[in-house]
Amino acid sequence: MEKIFFLDCGSGCEYVQSCDSSPLPLPRSLRQLTYWMWYCFIVTMGYLILCQITRVYVFDYGMYSADFTGPMMVITQKITSLAFEIHDGLTKRESQLTPSQKYLAISRMPSLLEYLSYNCNFMGILAGPTCSYNDYMAFIEGTCYQPRHQEHTNGKENGKYKQSEPSPKNEVISKLCTCAISLAVYLSLYKLLPVERAIDDDFVNSTPFHLQVVYLYLAMLALRPKYYFVWTLADAINNAAGFGFNGYNKDGSPRWDLISNLRILNIELATSFKVFLDNWNIQTALWLKRICYERCPINPTAATFMLSAMWHGVYPGYYLTFASGAAMTMAARAIRHNIRPYFMVSDSCKCIYDVITWAWTQVAISYIVVPFVVLAVGPSLKFYKSWYFSLHILCVLVTMALPMKSRRWQAKELQDSLQKDKDNLQDNRIEHSSTDNNCNQKDKAT
Repeated sequence: MEKIFFLDCGSGCEYVQSCDSSPLPLPRSLRQLTYWMWYCFIVTMGYLILCQITRVYVFDYGMYSADFTGPMMVITQKITSLAFEIHDGLTKRESQLTPSQKYLAISRMPSLLEYLSYNCNFMGILAGPTCSYNDYMAFIEGTCYQPRHQEHTNGKENGKYKQSEPSPKNEVISKLCTCAISLAVYLSLYKLLPVERAIDDDFVNSTPFHLQVVYLYLAMLALRPKYYFVWTLADAINNAAGFGFNGYNKDGSPRWDLISNLRILNIELATSFKVFLDNWNIQTALWLKRICYERCPINPTAATFMLSAMWHGVYPGYYLTFASGAAMTMAARAIRHNIRPYFMVSDSCKCIYDVITWAWTQVAISYIVVPFVVLAVGPSLKFYKSWYFSLHILCVLVTMALPMKSRRWQAKELQDSLQKDKDNLQDNRIEHSSTDNNCNQKDKAT
């Protein structure tokens, strides 16, 4: 494999590549390569938004039969991910990268064939899911069964263990059965429990509020199998081609969830807003995390939800949903960090807390997703008015009453504390060292 040599020239940087391949020419300036990354992001997102505007407001507002932006949304994820991964691999040292960024970083420019194969392969061109360039190339080169880095949606990382090449047959059959069940449930229930009924004046005026809450939950429960069907089928297609192997379980059975887009049981049993989001549209959540959340210096939560709304489309309902989601996330985070510790004293208290947070999570998700389903501003605001904007007001009050430091500030404080403890330990070692081996002890402490 060719190598990239990093030369620090003081005023700028130059990258020299071996001559045993023919990649695209590299820029000579670090600043230029950084600009290329953002140019790529702006151009691809801008073109996607332009196409979405054309589809919605030129062809037919509300018509999904001519939706050609779905594949473009997946390609946008791949192009921007590739640009950021090349930037990390060519302009940053390993000490500047997180473990996941080290694994994803690309140390050479892909050839034109590799670039087109990654973006336009038949397995994920229609419905995705998106994947990293390194994972795709490991699949193409046949090295995907070797031990490598693995990143979970909760940020924890572990490794894989090399065994014999597994067969995806059982996993594909299982996922196809899940697709059949999801499709049957959706076709059976979505007409019986339409979300639009929750906005109907007669229904709102004649139904007690607690029954409106129950109906909204059931309507969203009947709507989700549509997404379960599409994403599980896309995952099964990739697995059938041999892509998606993710190591082995403790019992030795192979895992084929490397590019899975959802975990149904974790979604339906989620006891927090974060758990729900971590298991819903997983690959898009990872893309948002790597592209926006980890790199945005100011209010990364709000910026991530705004980027998600822009990526989904130009319907106003998307922006109402994701703006509400940002507020809900901050409120849920404040509750979890301030109230949850009081319920961890016993198993019974923890069980009570889980039941309460499960009900709250399901109602909150159903509440904020209504604009995403109805799309237009009028019906969305009409629904929120029928609920008196209750959850929005509650989120504001909770955020004001339970202030919480940002995660980045907490991480910085933890790092400073660890560094301070390390320095104190080093000073104590030097202070208590004997005179005879004082020099050696200082060297060891250093």
